[in-house]
Amino acid sequence: MKNKNHYVIIMAGGIGSRFWPVSKKNFPKQFMDILGTGQSLITQTYMRFAEFIPEENIYIVTNKDYVELVQTHIPTIQRNQILEEPLARNTAPCIALATFKLKQINPNAICIIAPSDHLITQEKQFIDTSLKALDFAEENDALVTLGIQPSRPDTGYGYIQFNPKATSNGIHEVKTFTEKPTEEIAKSFIESGEFLWNAGIFVWSLNAITNRFEQLLPEIYQLFSELDFNSTNILNELEITYGQCPSISIDYGIMEKDKNVFVLPSNFGWSDLGTWKSLWDVSKKDSSNNSLIGNNIRAYQSKENLVFSNNDKLLVISGLENVVIVDSDDVLLIMNKDKEQELRNIVNEIKDKFKGKYN
Repeated sequence: MKNKNHYVIIMAGGIGSRFWPVSKKNFPKQFMDILGTGQSLITQTYMRFAEFIPEENIYIVTNKDYVELVQTHIPTIQRNQILEEPLARNTAPCIALATFKLKQINPNAICIIAPSDHLITQEKQFIDTSLKALDFAEENDALVTLGIQPSRPDTGYGYIQFNPKATSNGIHEVKTFTEKPTEEIAKSFIESGEFLWNAGIFVWSLNAITNRFEQLLPEIYQLFSELDFNSTNILNELEITYGQCPSISIDYGIMEKDKNVFVLPSNFGWSDLGTWKSLWDVSKKDSSNNSLIGNNIRAYQSKENLVFSNNDKLLVISGLENVVIVDSDDVLLIMNKDKEQELRNIVNEIKDKFKGKYN
């Protein structure tokens, strides 16, 4: 039986610029079937949580421009479970919005906060892990994050250092957070055995996170605690609130500063699908390690490539190695698979040069 005090906040407001040129401002990554499964990432995320969380307790925070997209991809969700942000202000305001909304509904809520666009392949393990974290958060005034057992010294992820001595239920105190280290440092992290990848999935009680906002982000606390979510004027009030709100991540604003943060080492087939290379990592491949995602793609004497197409154009590659090729409606992207961390800067430059035409 599902616990009526268990809630989920799904963060679905990002643009996903590292999946450009397919993910764009008017149709970002979370609404794409980027894996070719027949379901968008946000639909998969919602259905995964609906397995063990009451559906009426699943809330989605998204940009006001994406509300209709959310309703299209999750037709069973009620409109009052979609919280719209008038502006992008990073994850702390996003979480504050949902936190203070839920406090007016159920102040005893224990919440999971999760991105809408990650891949999880081992759903039973994910459910078991989440329930363990929910139990811990219900019994302790603690902030819990799910840490992923690292498989390689990846420089694109954040890392969590934990105390090797676990609590009785296998949860560890967090020592430090490190954001995107160099390859040399990442290797030393892996070798030490004391570091996990930061999945950006959090678990806590409403009381615990509200107290942290009051202590560590008092400006955001003040802005959101004054809102009346039953007001007929709430959307206008949110416009004013977000206009005054600083842009800050929950990691930097709270997790890295709080003294009572715990991590649960996890292994449930996770990928943040943050880059084209990470999609290649988890995709089905042919005998030459090419990942060919699309309806009409042919590869000859080529290996280790990712080719993605969202149209029916015949796309042929020959004699290529370690390349990403993405064919969208109005942009063709070709780049070395190992240069993906540079894509965000390229996208920003193109945005400026073409006045947002291709973004």
